[in-house]
Amino acid sequence: MQITAAMVKELRERTGAGMMECKKALTECDGDMEKAIEMMRKAGTAKAAKKSGRIAAEGVIRIAASDCGKKVAMVEINAETDFATKSDDFQGFAEKVVHCILANEPEDIEALNALPLEEGGDTVLISRDNLVAKIGENINVRRFTVVATDGLLGSYLHGSRIGTVVELEGGDETLAKDVAMHVAAVRPVCVSEDQVSPELLEKEKDIFMAQAAESGKPPEIIEKMITGRMKKFIGEITLTGQPFVKDPDQTVGKLLSAANATVKSFTCFEVGEGIEKKEEDFAAEVEAQAQAAKKS
Repeated sequence: MQITAAMVKELRERTGAGMMECKKALTECDGDMEKAIEMMRKAGTAKAAKKSGRIAAEGVIRIAASDCGKKVAMVEINAETDFATKSDDFQGFAEKVVHCILANEPEDIEALNALPLEEGGDTVLISRDNLVAKIGENINVRRFTVVATDGLLGSYLHGSRIGTVVELEGGDETLAKDVAMHVAAVRPVCVSEDQVSPELLEKEKDIFMAQAAESGKPPEIIEKMITGRMKKFIGEITLTGQPFVKDPDQTVGKLLSAANATVKSFTCFEVGEGIEKKEEDFAAEVEAQAQAAKKS
């Protein structure tokens, strides 16, 4: 069967693949469009597996809330480049994934991957693999959380790279939103002093003791120095001890007390945190390609 330009164009639009790849698929499938799509999807899955080892440290945070406001889902989805994350296909996938999480509350990534992305459609994993084939980059649904409460939930997105969800008891929606924004801006480690890990406190105390010992001051002065520094450190890393970002003259703890509110929990995601990015040397890459071309 003759493969026409119109057939190739249609297959490109439906798969997002290259022209030569589409023509080859149609030729092998004797012009059968649906068979060609199926074959390319299978090939796309294989490509996705090959790309899965590549570092994906760019991405977006997405947040979705239930109509009643008592449940919020947040997810981080990564790709290799910022350019890819801005595409309509990637953005649409991310939006569907966060609503899938909100509706189904899966236990983990494996359970999420097995769910249909949309009712009656492909699973999240297959949809992800198809998107990898179309965009040409590794894509990773890295982590998510679902928070449900009888109290108040506040969420905040800083662009699409930092997202926070805060659970409050007492207060109002404005306060919940303000505290969520503060968490995104200042990044506390935990809510209050009683939640600071003993290991972290001991580590910081050892550092302060070593620094103070070099001062040559008497032991009783050193002890006071260490006590003061530890108090300051705890205030810096705890939500209730931090100066409120919108009013630094009062701490978040005082803000909450004035509203007769307490923070039960908070979660903060930042795109790519903890992922070691590969450092690219473009000049060296070009030079290596030039040398390889000379040898061939």
